[in-house]
Amino acid sequence: MKAPPAPPPAPPAPPPVIHGRDEDDPYTGPSKSQRKREMHLLQDLGERLVELPPSQLERLELPPDLVDAIVLARKITAREGRRRQLQYVGKLMRHTDADAILAKLDLDDAGHRLETAVMHAAERWRDALLESPERVAEFVERYPAAARTLHPLVRSARAEHAKQQRGRHYRDLYRELRDVLLADAAPPAADSEPPATDA
Repeated sequence: MKAPPAPPPAPPAPPPVIHGRDEDDPYTGPSKSQRKREMHLLQDLGERLVELPPSQLERLELPPDLVDAIVLARKITAREGRRRQLQYVGKLMRHTDADAILAKLDLDDAGHRLETAVMHAAERWRDALLESPERVAEFVERYPAAARTLHPLVRSARAEHAKQQRGRHYRDLYRELRDVLLADAAPPAADSEPPATDA
C-alpha cells in the first residue's frame, strides 16, 4: 500500500507591512509632534486631578498606582520635584481611559454649577421672604414640600432680622430653602428665582 502523497508546502508568509514604508499605504502613524501634544494633554489632565478634593478623586475610581502618584504630587512642594512627579502622573495617564475620566469630571462640574446656582437662589429667596413674608405662599405654591416647615422658620428668622441679627434661625431658613431647591428636579435658574416685585 502506497503512503499518501505529502501535502504541498505552505506558501511563504507575506512580508510584514510596515506602515508608511509603502507609497500605496498612506498611514504614517502619529507624528512626534502629535505624540508630544497628547502627552501634554494627559499631563494637563493629571494636574487637574492633583487639584481635586479627595472625595471627588475617589469617585473617579482611578487605578491605585495613579491615585498614589497623585497623592504624592500633592505633598511635594519643591518646584522641580513636583514637575517631575506631574510628568510621572501624565505617563501613568497613558494607561487610562482619559475620555472616560474627562466625562466624569464634566459631570461633576455640571453638578457643582447646579449646586452653586441653588445656593444663590436660596439666598435670594431667603432675603425675599424676610422682606415680604407674604411671599411664603408663593414659595410653597412652587415647592409644596416646604409647606409644613417654612412658616415657623420665616417667623423666627424675621424676629432675628428685626433685631439686625443673623443667628441660628437665619441660617436654618437658608438651609431649608437650599434643601428644598436641591430636591427639586428643575434647575434653579429656570424656575426657582423669586420674581421681582414692583417697587
